[in-house]
Parts: sequence; structure tokens; C-alpha cells
Amino acid sequence: MKLNIPYISFAVIVLIPLVFFVFTSCSALGTKPGDNMKDKLAKSSHYNAEKEVFENRDKEAFEQMNKRDKLEGGFLKFLLGDDKQEWPPEPGLPVFKPNLDEFISAKNEMKVVWFGHSTFLVNFYGKIILVDPVFSDYASPVFFAIRRFQKTPLCLEEMPKIDYILISHDHYDHLDMKAMKFFREKKDIKFLVPLGVSSHLIGWGVDENQITEFDWWQEEKIGDLNFIATPAQHFSGRSLNDKNKTLWAGWIVKNSEHKLFFSGDSGYDTHFKEIGERHGPFDIAFVESGQYNKAWEEVHLLPEQTIQAFYDVKGKILFPVHWGAFKLSIHSWYDPIEKAYTAAQEKGFLLIAPKIGEIVTVNKNYKLQTWWKEFINKK
Repeated sequence: MKLNIPYISFAVIVLIPLVFFVFTSCSALGTKPGDNMKDKLAKSSHYNAEKEVFENRDKEAFEQMNKRDKLEGGFLKFLLGDDKQEWPPEPGLPVFKPNLDEFISAKNEMKVVWFGHSTFLVNFYGKIILVDPVFSDYASPVFFAIRRFQKTPLCLEEMPKIDYILISHDHYDHLDMKAMKFFREKKDIKFLVPLGVSSHLIGWGVDENQITEFDWWQEEKIGDLNFIATPAQHFSGRSLNDKNKTLWAGWIVKNSEHKLFFSGDSGYDTHFKEIGERHGPFDIAFVESGQYNKAWEEVHLLPEQTIQAFYDVKGKILFPVHWGAFKLSIHSWYDPIEKAYTAAQEKGFLLIAPKIGEIVTVNKNYKLQTWWKEFINKK
């Protein structure tokens, strides 16, 4: 019997991974909001009840992104890669294990540990906040796609006691099933999420009584902190049939004297100025900087837009995030931080860009070290 090599190749390359995906990754896809949530979602002015989806202020932004991406082949280029240094040299960027005693002991200042991409741990004047925790080795439903550059500075079991977990949206590089299943056992953690995202958490076993959902501009005082979900121009979804079923957002955290802002994922729009006018200035702004492409600029900031967004929200210190852990575009791994550093030198603002796992204190005495430069072009 003659073997049909093309068909065998197709089975190996396509069908076997597909079967693996179906049988092992269903739970990673999450859970769409059910009928029991429709009335709650429909109260949002950003929800299209007829289509049962959330929409940006610019209602055409998501569709424009899809059209431009197809026209310019952005996603195809991402899949195929190019000749840039999209990955850092082996074995990845330097990772430091933070001294948690030092981190936790701070009560009258703000300390931050960056885990790469948009995952960071904040000691906000004595309260421990974990933002967009992703601890998996990959930012996708399957282990062989979108692999992490290097390990996280702490594994889940080493994490300190967390008071609050903030989630910006349900994409795999921001909402991690592995992390949620771990933290569901910690019954004193409060989970703060945009509308609809609770469906994923509850599906993974998080107690719904620990979850608070927010619409844009909704503010909630919890303990001695105020949390505000801010608008963003992006989209959501973890599978082929749940696009924009849940909301996406940025976050403000503040007490009586201090404020931080996190942009989440967002294209550039008028909401940044509105955030600054309503709630600025901010002691520090964690702004998306990375995984950009002209093909999808409606939903991700280009480098110059990151700087403009920082000025719009009236940030005092810029902390670029959304880089340094995953390849989700075709620019070099170091392009985001190089562009931010150049802008800081030209415009004179303070830039915080620590090594992964390094503890930094948020104040004007921070001294930036261009540590990433020694890894550029390194084999």
C-alpha cells in the first residue's frame, strides 16, 4: 500500500495538534457570560444588547482593525516571523528573585515588581495588588504557541499574600487559567474585573462572592482604597465564538494621597485625555508599550502613542509594560523599551524600567539603568 505523504503531513501538522487542543484545552477557553448575566450587561451603555457584544467608543475600531490587518497581512507576518530579533538571546532576559520581606514591609511608599509583559505586583502603601497575573509558560490555550521568553521571578507557590487581583480583559496574555485556579483557594483575595469577565473566573472555581465587576468609570471603595475601571479601546475573547462578549478596561487605584494608572491594552483614543482630566495627575502610569503593529493600531498603542497617552493622563512617571515576555508582534523584543528610553531622553520625563523581578520604589529618586542594551545583538 502506497502512503500518501501529503495527507500524512497534514495529519501530523494540523489534525494531531487540533485533537490535542480539543481534548486538553476546553477549560482554558473559559466560559462566556450566560443568560443570567444578560440583564446586568445590558445596563452598560457600552453594550450592544441586539448583537450581545461590548463596543468601543469608536464603534468601528474593531472592524477597522480587522480590515487593516487583512489588507496589510499583519497576522500572517506575525505567524511567519521575519529577520528581526523578535526573541531575546538564550536563555532569555535576566530574572531576579525579589526579597519579599523587603517588598512587603513597605507601608508608607509604593513598591513594584515587574514579572514581564503586563503582570506586576504592587505594594500600594501596605496593600498588595497583583495585576493581570500570567504565570503559564505560554499565552495561548495550547502549550506550543506564544511561549514565554523566560521564567517568572516567582512561581505561584512563592507569591506573598495578595489583597487584590486586577484583571484588564480576558485575553490569554492577561487572564491566565493556571493563576486563577491557584488563587481560587485564597479566600481572602478580592478579584476586580470588567463586566462579564467573572464568567471565566467562576467557571474555573473562583467564589463569585470574591469578585467585583466594573463598567467603565465605575468606582468602588474597598477598604481604604478606591478602584476605578477606565475606558480602553480594545477587544476581548478567548475562542472563535466569544469575541467582545466581555468588557476590557484600564484601572485606577488610589487612596487619599496617591494614585496609579494602568492602561490595560488599548489603541489611542480620546479616553486618555478624559482619564487625565477626571482623575489625574498620577504618581505613576503603567502604559502599554509593545506588541504594536500598524496593521492593528486601533487596538494597540504605537510607540509615540504610548508617550502621548502618558502625557494625556497626566502621569508623573512612566512604567512601560506589555513587553519583555511574549512575542505577539513582529518588532524586535527590545524595540518598545528603546523607543520609550529615547523619548524619555528627548522629553525629560522619568522612566522606570527595571529588570524582571527587581524591586523598585516609585519616587523621583529612581535611577534608570539601561540593562537591556547589553543583550541587544547578543547571540
